[in-house]
Amino acid sequence: MKKIYLLILSIIPLSSYAQDVTTLLLTDTLSVVTIRAYEQNLPLMKTPAAINIVSGKDLNKYSNTSILPAVNATPGVRMEERSPNSYRFGIRGSAAQAPFGVRNIKVYYNDIPFTDAGGNTYLNNLGFYNIQGLEIIKGPAGSLYGAGTGGAVLINSFPADIDNSAIVHYTTGSFGLQNVAGEFYINNNKAQHAIRYQHAESDGYRQQSASKKDILSYDVAVQTGERNQLSAHFLYTDLTYQTPGGLTLTQYNADPKCARPGTTTVPGAVDNKATIYQKAFLTGVTNKFRINEKWQNSTTFFASYNQLINPTLRNYSRSSQPNVGGRTTFKYNTAIGRSSLQWVTGAEALQQFVTEKTYKNDLGNPGAMTNDVEINNFLAFGFTQLTWTYERWIVTGGISLNTLKVGLSNFIPTYTKQSKQFNNQVAPRLAIMRQFKNNTSLYVSAEKGYTPPSISELAPTGSNVNLGLQAAQGWNLSVGCRGYALNDRFFFDINMFLFRLSQSIVQRRDSAGGDYYVNAGGTEQNGADILLRYSIIKNSKSALFNNIDLSVAFSGYRFTYSNFVQVDQDYSGNWLPGVPRHTVSTMLDINTNFGGYLNLNYYYCEPIYLNDANTDQINDYTLLGGRIGYRKTIKRVLLDVFAGGDNLLDKKYSLGNDINAAGGRYYNAAPGINFFAGLTFGYRYKK
Repeated sequence: MKKIYLLILSIIPLSSYAQDVTTLLLTDTLSVVTIRAYEQNLPLMKTPAAINIVSGKDLNKYSNTSILPAVNATPGVRMEERSPNSYRFGIRGSAAQAPFGVRNIKVYYNDIPFTDAGGNTYLNNLGFYNIQGLEIIKGPAGSLYGAGTGGAVLINSFPADIDNSAIVHYTTGSFGLQNVAGEFYINNNKAQHAIRYQHAESDGYRQQSASKKDILSYDVAVQTGERNQLSAHFLYTDLTYQTPGGLTLTQYNADPKCARPGTTTVPGAVDNKATIYQKAFLTGVTNKFRINEKWQNSTTFFASYNQLINPTLRNYSRSSQPNVGGRTTFKYNTAIGRSSLQWVTGAEALQQFVTEKTYKNDLGNPGAMTNDVEINNFLAFGFTQLTWTYERWIVTGGISLNTLKVGLSNFIPTYTKQSKQFNNQVAPRLAIMRQFKNNTSLYVSAEKGYTPPSISELAPTGSNVNLGLQAAQGWNLSVGCRGYALNDRFFFDINMFLFRLSQSIVQRRDSAGGDYYVNAGGTEQNGADILLRYSIIKNSKSALFNNIDLSVAFSGYRFTYSNFVQVDQDYSGNWLPGVPRHTVSTMLDINTNFGGYLNLNYYYCEPIYLNDANTDQINDYTLLGGRIGYRKTIKRVLLDVFAGGDNLLDKKYSLGNDINAAGGRYYNAAPGINFFAGLTFGYRYKK
């Protein structure tokens, strides 16, 4: 905490100096963008919810290869990378004990449900240039988005403005990084087209951590009539990435770059060629129809397919996962005297069919079959929400009713068939906001969320099926305040929350590296997220500097088990592993009138417990990074030349720890000091 206090104190002289400056800088993200969360389409100041915005401008302050650093620069969100392209994405600890992937969160991509019916979200199917912006809803959002105690993420692939243009990108860097991409945009007033291709590869920081990814996407939006718009999206991903595995503390200290070595009974990651081969296809169509002045409808249909081949330390698995589904939303708006009323109602349904075969791993090749499973998941929910606005008051109430049915057929050693249904899970939400004349807003919200076990938890690869797992569910109370001060040069967004979760699902890992899951009783999760942005200079045309902006994001948590007994071990009162108590992220952005720019970033993370007993932990760490470049648009040509580095202090740390790993194999070393350089060249052509 001393480092945090020193950091906050160090800002005071800058703030005192900046108060004498007559110009200002507030990012377009906060002052202009319309928030899509909860279908309200209002400015952030009129949205009664804890929401983080990551704009395209924010994403382009780093190496243009990953959204991870931009996401982690926002409060309350932690994105981890166990190895290149192996991500965890957590909101307020929602992924603390997940072995991989996105847990307890619902993700949408251009209105398409990106989280499948089995609870899996393959975020690595998206490339950097497929993401033009994110809205991150913190806290249960089930009243409109279904299952997910952590929240929801809305991803948009269309830029804010589309010109007729062609853009090429190239980035190179440490550890064999090569990233090449092309974008082609067409805008003929009635239709907008975006075609993208990206190829990225890296040798990786650690042994057995190389990766290669190819992504092709096509997005189109067509105005088919005065009241109707049709949009379609196509995405294809071919991804291969090696998985080095977790290390013990002794191995981590001796050589953090090494892959997990073998034992007398299990070969290591290199010998077993631990790798994930992933191919994915997604297509979706959305029709938006304005029925009349008060009614409108948006309906989405989609289909996706994921194929995964995964030789691991202990087995070799092959799975195919086709998904189909749809979502429809009706929206009604009307004025009632001096107030207005909005009603949103609709439904979403997803169907998934999974076929998974598991074999013994014969040094990277399939051996004897050990498991043959077919899984049928059906997820559906209906939702309704009312929003009443009267002068400076906004009141929102919503509720959803959710059902999930899981059917599982196992063909080895004998045929067995099982099923389980999670019925009538109700997720309500109530939020009240009051706006004040001094350009501030105060809001309070209460919401319930629930998360049924994902298919990877009910039937983990190579492990026993456990249909006895219960859905995690809990209530969240949130109080927030956001606004502007100091002649609109200072923006603040503060949110405090109390969250009580029962039947939380936690991960265990056996001696051979296999995952299994148990319900962990209850947790008490209390905390605060704070975002501060100060504008030192804005749009100054008469000086060297055009814009200078300073931002600070702080998260402080107290997450503990309230009642958690496993066999003869009582962990009640212990800290929840996998979640740091405090994190601080700061960003200094400097832009000049001649086109030069500098982005400096700082990130501090306090120690993190690695097991339920709180006997092992990862040390705190500090990261420093930056990007310097020249960006200019001359007539029809856009040029951006940049270079930078990450972890410039060369700190040793683990990003993406394996919580409760058997044998203390918690550690997945992150890259040391590394550098990058890149070029973006764009040309805007006439219609």
